[in-house]
Amino acid sequence: MNSDNTTFTEEINNPILNTGLHIILTTDEDDARPVYISGNFNQWRTQDKEFIMEKIGIGLYHYKFPHDFDYPSELLYKFTKGDWSEVEIDSRGNRTENRSTSNHTGIQKEHVARWRKNWLPFKQSFLPQVQLISDEFIIPQLNKTRKIWALLPHDYDNSSESYPVMYLQDAQNLFNEAAEFGNWEIDKKLAVMSEYKIGKIIIIAIEHAEEDRIKEYNVGKTVLGKGQGKKYIRFVTDTLKPYVDSNFRTKKEREFTGIGGSSMGGLISIFSGLRSPEVYGKLMIFSPSLWVVPELKINAEKANSADTKIYLYAGGNESATMIEHVKKFQKDLISSEFVKDKSKINLSINRQGKHSETYWSDEFPKAIEWLFFNTKKT
Repeated sequence: MNSDNTTFTEEINNPILNTGLHIILTTDEDDARPVYISGNFNQWRTQDKEFIMEKIGIGLYHYKFPHDFDYPSELLYKFTKGDWSEVEIDSRGNRTENRSTSNHTGIQKEHVARWRKNWLPFKQSFLPQVQLISDEFIIPQLNKTRKIWALLPHDYDNSSESYPVMYLQDAQNLFNEAAEFGNWEIDKKLAVMSEYKIGKIIIIAIEHAEEDRIKEYNVGKTVLGKGQGKKYIRFVTDTLKPYVDSNFRTKKEREFTGIGGSSMGGLISIFSGLRSPEVYGKLMIFSPSLWVVPELKINAEKANSADTKIYLYAGGNESATMIEHVKKFQKDLISSEFVKDKSKINLSINRQGKHSETYWSDEFPKAIEWLFFNTKKT
């Protein structure tokens, strides 16, 4: 330990200065990312600037609670690198239990062996059950068939619970290891979330129409020509959802039903939510192709009295206009009062984000948690 750290240790051991609780953290894995404390004293918020730790050496951090801090009777906490996707884990990659102390003064020494990275690693035993609903599910509205999957919670067969449902577009890129451009790894992300007792949800993954993908995800007449999106939306809403609700233990109400996707899949999900707010109470919209409909009309009269929750994501390295279009869409949603409470819209922007599955994969668990599982239970 260098001389500065020695001086620091002497200072916090001085009984005159030792008022309040000091937490000293050592870690075997260190990098430039800051370390935060999250706990029952701040609603388990990550990236809370009031609870960022001071780095005082390599792998050495310190935090001192304010002298007037209102301690809970038992302080529960965890360390993160700024998000639950980067929370502390043990040396074998397992989740750690909540740390705790009843002390309000003195020194609490802690150690973190490793940190999660992008919600990984995962445990096989928590992987969702992947069930092929049909190789050729009939789409009567389009006179076509489609491959559709259901991802069920890992303990679905040993439970009597009912679950919320998220309908996702582009199933080929959601959990397929052989996908040409990579995949979202939603099965692995759901496994980690389930290990942390969040994210028990049914995902319905609908494969896209290959060469007709853009046509199916395009609604009305746009810069891409005339689309079949209205018929596709009717299929998911009027045919697929009733089938899923009849064959799986679902929570059928709008507040437990979401739809989402990326790029053109994000665009068709927007239209699904705008056209059927009585069905979809949650929208997960990643990098939507809003350039296709520059003058998107939002009919506030169709809005449900209970606000729709919308998670919007955009990357800074996708296109020159992606962030601009998403911010305008957010503003239009609020000004039209389609969403009456702007806190129901979560706008996530990654300035380095590209138009790719890698970045959508990173957003997926964050979006699912915010849309369906706001209460932290880690």
